[in-house]
Parts: sequence; C-alpha cells; structure tokens
Amino acid sequence: MAEVMLDGVRKLFGSVTAVEDFTLSIGNGEFVVFVGPSGCGKSTTLRMLAGLEDVSSGSISIDGRAVNNIHPKDRDIAMVFQNYALYPHLNVFENMSFGLRAKRLPRLEIESRTHEAAEILGLEDLLKRRPGELSGGQKQRVAMGRAIVRQPKVFLFDEPLSNLDAKLRHKMRAEMKLLHQRVQTTTVYVTHDQVEAMTLADRIVIMNEGRIEQVGTPDEVYKQPASQFVASFIGSPAMNFATGEISNSGRKTVLETDSGVVIALASCHVPQGRRVHLGFRPEHMHLADAAKPPKGHISISGNITVVEPMGHETVLTCDGGFGEIVGKYEGDKHFRPGESVQFHIRTDRLHYFDLSTGIRI
Repeated sequence: MAEVMLDGVRKLFGSVTAVEDFTLSIGNGEFVVFVGPSGCGKSTTLRMLAGLEDVSSGSISIDGRAVNNIHPKDRDIAMVFQNYALYPHLNVFENMSFGLRAKRLPRLEIESRTHEAAEILGLEDLLKRRPGELSGGQKQRVAMGRAIVRQPKVFLFDEPLSNLDAKLRHKMRAEMKLLHQRVQTTTVYVTHDQVEAMTLADRIVIMNEGRIEQVGTPDEVYKQPASQFVASFIGSPAMNFATGEISNSGRKTVLETDSGVVIALASCHVPQGRRVHLGFRPEHMHLADAAKPPKGHISISGNITVVEPMGHETVLTCDGGFGEIVGKYEGDKHFRPGESVQFHIRTDRLHYFDLSTGIRI
C-alpha cells in the first residue's frame, strides 16, 4: 500500500489545457474514483499518474517518492486498461504471469503468486485457456489478475468495465469491491459511469473541464453537492432544476421562475432578490392527491409527457411549466401522457445554487 499525492498538477496539449491545478491526497489502501463526462481530464490524470503522459507542471509522489521523472515500470504501479490488452497466443496462466517472468523471478514464486491471484478471482479452472476461449468478464478478471500478481503499491483502472453488458458490469462491480477488501491496495479508478463511482469508491473525485468540482464520499456528493454540475451529474435520473428569483408574496417566500410559474417555499435560507437554480431529485418527489402540501413541503405540478414503467417503479417525465421535471412513483397506479399530477417535496430535500457561479448556497 502507498499514499499518492498530486500537487498542482497541470497538463497542456499545445494551447489546450486538459488538466488544471489538480491537487489531491489519496490515503493508504483507499479506493478513489475519478468520474466526469468525456473530455473532463480524468483519464489524462490517470495516465500522468502512471507515467504514460508527462506532467506540464506540478508534482506527483507515490509512497513519499516524487515520480515525475520516474519511468512507468519503476513506479511500482499496475494498470488495467479498458481493452484488457491480453496476449492472444498465451494462455491465462502465461498472461497473468507475464510481468513476473519478464522480471525473471524464481519459478516457484511466479507459480505461487499466479495461483493465489487465480484463486482470488475464480480463475483456477481457466488457467490453460487462451483469451479467445474466454467471455468478456473472464478476460477482465485475467487483466485484473495480471495486475494483482505484481503486488504493486498502487492499482490504476481506466474504465475497465465499459465493454461489458449491464448484468456483467453489476457482477464485476461486486467482484472488484470484494477484491479491494481482500488485497487492500491503494486504488485509483476512472469511469464516466456514476453508478460505478457510487458503488465502488471510498471517495469520489468529480471532474469537469480539467478541474476538480468536488471530492467526497458517495454520500456527501449525493446529499451535499458542491455545485449545480455535481448535482446534475450524480443521481439517476438527474436532478430537476427551476430557475428564478427568491421573493416574497404576501407572507410567503416564493421562487418566481423565469417562465412566470410561482413555487411557494415553506422555508428558505436564501435572501430575497437572489437569483438561483432550485434543485430537487426525482426520488424525493412524492405523488400526492391533496392540492395543499403538508407542513414542511412544497408542491410541484406538471402534465405527464412520457411514462417509463421500470417494474419496481414508474418514471414520469412531466412539463412543469418552468421546464421538464422527472419524478418517480412506486405503486400499481397506471399513468397516461397528458394527465396532470402533483408532487410534494420536503423542503430539507431542496438544493439552492447561485445562478451566476453554480455554487451551492
């Protein structure tokens, strides 16, 4: 295990800034996930950590040793790629042990490490097969096994599950979680899939346009998003937003949306006159029959445009007058496009973001 430090790391490709002022400390044995949209700089940061990209400025250290000018093979890291990168003419045992054989380690040590990794990953019965005889999930486990046998200080994963189908991704996520619990190696994992990030990470690093938007536990980034970008990126379906100005209407505090719809707020800590994005998650919207919301709730109405039955729940996309809103319903009631529905939302589930900066208020 090792601590990883990135201090003010920056990466330029000509005049284009791919990563800007990236500063992060990753603790011994921690599982950290970099997540964000395509082009946000997460894979570039991982490649700089691996030594596959030069650092334009800033410093990177692993286990207290600066590695900016250290060759990738001497950084004591192991990387698992999206495309597995297995040798098709070698069997599973030979693929997994390739790095150890290249180092000319004793034969008994090579066999011991390889069989131990195969046992951890459930590959004991596949050691004589070649990659062409394996399923996608099995190939991914072989690629992981090749990294495990090296017993590195740091594991690096670059979107390793993106080539798998949904069912297999779910299975592999569980296997990776168990693997980390067993080997306890410091791990940095890159993905664009927020579900992977939420289920695997000890801490999540959310990136946008080359910068860190927020670092926190899955619970923190979900419940207390630092910005509108984080709020909209974490959660599925995405958070709903209404844009407008906080004001008073009689004795009530309201949000006067830009489209003219007025949303009564039971309570609000944002001062009058401030323009905001009001955010609320679909899972916090409760379908209601009563027009008047209970104490401590607000009311949002809309006309259904799309109905998506999911089995355990129904996702309703509606026109709220101020824009599209998405809500969820768990029950046996059937809905049709064109129906009017009303949702109640607890005020402590509301999020306010500054209109100009996008920062949480």
